[in-house]
Amino acid sequence: MSKGTLFDKVWDSHTVGVLPSGQKQLFIGLHLIHEVTSPQAFAMLRERGLKVLFPERTVATVDHIVPTDNQARPFSDRLAEEMIQALEDNCKQNGITFYNIGSGSQGIVHVIAPEQGLTQPGMTIACGDSHTSTHGAFGAIAFGIGTSQVRDVLASQTLALAKLKVRKIEVNGTLKPGVYAKDVILHVIRTLGVKGGVGYAYEYAGTTFEQMSMEERMTVCNMSIEGGARCGYVNPDRVTYEYLKGRKFAPQDSEWEKAVAWWDSIHSDADAEYDDVVVFDASEIPPTVTWGITPAQGIGINQAVPTTEELPADDRFIAEEAYSYMDLAPGKPIEGTKVDVCFIGSCTNGRISDLREAAKIAEGHHVAQGVKAFVVPGSELVKQQAEAEGLDKIFQAAGFEWREPGCSMCLAMNPDKLEGRQLSASSSNRNFKGRQGSASGRTLLMSPAMVAAAAVKGEVYDVRELLN
Repeated sequence: MSKGTLFDKVWDSHTVGVLPSGQKQLFIGLHLIHEVTSPQAFAMLRERGLKVLFPERTVATVDHIVPTDNQARPFSDRLAEEMIQALEDNCKQNGITFYNIGSGSQGIVHVIAPEQGLTQPGMTIACGDSHTSTHGAFGAIAFGIGTSQVRDVLASQTLALAKLKVRKIEVNGTLKPGVYAKDVILHVIRTLGVKGGVGYAYEYAGTTFEQMSMEERMTVCNMSIEGGARCGYVNPDRVTYEYLKGRKFAPQDSEWEKAVAWWDSIHSDADAEYDDVVVFDASEIPPTVTWGITPAQGIGINQAVPTTEELPADDRFIAEEAYSYMDLAPGKPIEGTKVDVCFIGSCTNGRISDLREAAKIAEGHHVAQGVKAFVVPGSELVKQQAEAEGLDKIFQAAGFEWREPGCSMCLAMNPDKLEGRQLSASSSNRNFKGRQGSASGRTLLMSPAMVAAAAVKGEVYDVRELLN
């Protein structure tokens, strides 16, 4: 095994060719597909008379367009029904494993692959979804790709890419109560900017990440793309192996020890060279909330919306745009901002640990009058586990709606949408204009616990006050 970072080792071991452009042809170990970016890709294969080269390395689910209130077929949305039918047909025709609604394993693509043990250290993973970087939490190199690239991977199991630089993001120390993995990545993006990671892979290191669970690491890696990075990863360790052991597609019996030995070998070397290193102190990270129209426009819960004078010159134009769109005044505290909708879910924060933390805040309280609050598990397995633990009852008693699995009000390609100028407290990953289904809807990103706090208070609220 060559020396260097995990990224170098995985990249080199999966390079199968060099193209005339100078790009490397990278073998993709696992290809994840869903109903949104795959129909056109399959159509392009048929036009060229091509077949899926390695259907056993492709796994499908349906997530973006599924309704979360009533999943009876056919869907009331004709286009959504056509999209799921196309995925069903394409998987059947090509012998691809498909986790459909009711299978017990359906859910958001970046939730189901880890919980099935499909995601493993040292893999290359691709999916026609920008948040594929989630899988880097396992020490995989995972890329979100476009529709034409989905076609390429289906046809050749390879991807043409230029090699990235590697930035080490080191966070050390213990997070304070009320501060979560979501706050860590929002703080990183706030500091480095949405373009700071362009051309980079982010390696997350330091004692803070070592202390995180796998689900917390997934939250951080999930939003690497929001900081401009092509992918993000954490070196595999005991936490990784304990999560994977015994899962359906994880190595079994005698193969397990062989796999662990391999996974240990790909860990970044102590003397690995990085293109850049940035260090953070975990104790300085507060509960963080976005105030603007990019994930970098974030502040601590006890801070005020920054004035243009407080911002770097390059950030002032988009700040002015954000003030106008969000209707938030510069210099005004973010805490106390009234909310209309509170959404807990998404591939960032729809896992069982996210729901547990939110339920701790919801228990014993009730959703504020005039606020719509709902919880959407990330998968059928997450839903089953949450219900077995009674989390659904806690949420419902507090006035939250308990939904079926799906992407829901993240991309809002389903009935879960903001209406008009509604302001949403959301545990999802993007706060762009119109992101949650309304052309004028507004989004504040925060941790699931902070969303729960906003729901019961009716306004942006410091979750630490409720923990106390």
